[in-house]
Amino acid sequence: MTELPTLATYIQNYVREAHAALDAPYLLAAVERIMPILLRARAEDRTIFFFGNGGSASTASHFVTDIAKVAGGTAGHGPGKRFRCVSLNDNIPGLTAWANDVGYAEVFSGPLKALAEKGDVVVAISGSGNSPNVLEAVKTARAMGLTTIGLTGIGGGKLKDMVDVALVVPSNSMQHTEDTHLITLHLLTAYLRDEQPVRD
Repeated sequence: MTELPTLATYIQNYVREAHAALDAPYLLAAVERIMPILLRARAEDRTIFFFGNGGSASTASHFVTDIAKVAGGTAGHGPGKRFRCVSLNDNIPGLTAWANDVGYAEVFSGPLKALAEKGDVVVAISGSGNSPNVLEAVKTARAMGLTTIGLTGIGGGKLKDMVDVALVVPSNSMQHTEDTHLITLHLLTAYLRDEQPVRD
């Protein structure tokens, strides 16, 4: 049995790996494509739908809380217009009804069919990129004419090739992937809070 390194060494290794997952060109490249989509959604009063499973579900809920409360309000430099956003994994009774009566693969795509309109935006979060219910919702979104953003890692799975914009964390660790997703969403929120007037 391999002996674990000391706690100090373990922490140093984790932090180094986390930094490596963030310190790569993909982050800027993806955020430069994601930001205009979010800004356009706000300007056009579109709804942004977030969803994911497990840790990704909490990230979706967290970002909806942050962006709805902080981004674009009069406290920052933004236009004083807030985002319209929904986390599809927050309606627990609805989610369990879809899972029980139809199937777990439909828990996001079913509500999306009822709530979304052409031109809305989807942010699908899946560490592996292979969660069946996330993939099914993205299929639905594309069929409905929604713009799709995917946050993933561990190679990107099937999700990376299904969305309009993919942010694929270059790590095979679920922990580092989820860490990076949350940092990215905090980065987006902070920018949208502090943004200067955008020139077309």
